[in-house]
Amino acid sequence: MSLNEDKVRNFMKPTNKFPMIPDTATFAAAVLALEKAQEDYMTGKRECRTLLVYDQNDKIVGKLTPIDVVRGLEPQYESVMSPDVHPFMRNVQHVLDTMRERAMLWSKPIDDLCASAQNVRIKDFIQAPLPSQIVQADESLNLALHHFVAARHDTLFVLDGKKLVGMLRFSDVYREIARRLKDVCRI
Repeated sequence: MSLNEDKVRNFMKPTNKFPMIPDTATFAAAVLALEKAQEDYMTGKRECRTLLVYDQNDKIVGKLTPIDVVRGLEPQYESVMSPDVHPFMRNVQHVLDTMRERAMLWSKPIDDLCASAQNVRIKDFIQAPLPSQIVQADESLNLALHHFVAARHDTLFVLDGKKLVGMLRFSDVYREIARRLKDVCRI
C-alpha cells in the first residue's frame, strides 16, 4: 500500500488520547499540566503529551506545547512575528534580530516575565490552528506528509467533516515511513 492509499484516520490519535486543559486555565496551571503530561508520557501512562485546549463550549480550540508556554511569557512576540509571515522569515536571522531589538522582546529578566504572566490565561496566548495545520481524516497520508514537510508542523489537526476527531503526529508518520523503508530497501 502506498502513502497515497493510506488514510490519515489510520494513523491519527483520537482526541480522547490527549490530556486536556480549559482555555481559562492560568499560565501556571498550563506549566504544571504540561509537566504532568510529560511525566505520564515518560512512565507510559499516556501516549500523547501535547495538551488540547478547549473552550467554554467544550470545543477544542488549539493545542498547548512547551513552545506555546514560552511564547506566553512574552505576549508581544506574536504581534511582531505573525504566523502568516513566519515561514517566509525562517532563514533570515538578521531580520529577526532587528525586530527583536526594536521591540525589546525578552529584554526583561525571566523572573519579571513570570510575575507579569501570573494573571495570563491560556486563551490570551493560544493560537488557533492555521489552515496548513488541518487535514481531513480521509485524505491520503501522502497529503498530510506534504503539510508536515512544507509548513514544518509537528502535529496536524484531523477533521471528519467539520468535527475535530484527532491529531496526526509527525512522529507516527515518520515511524511508518521508516518501517516501509526498512522493508523495501532491506535496511
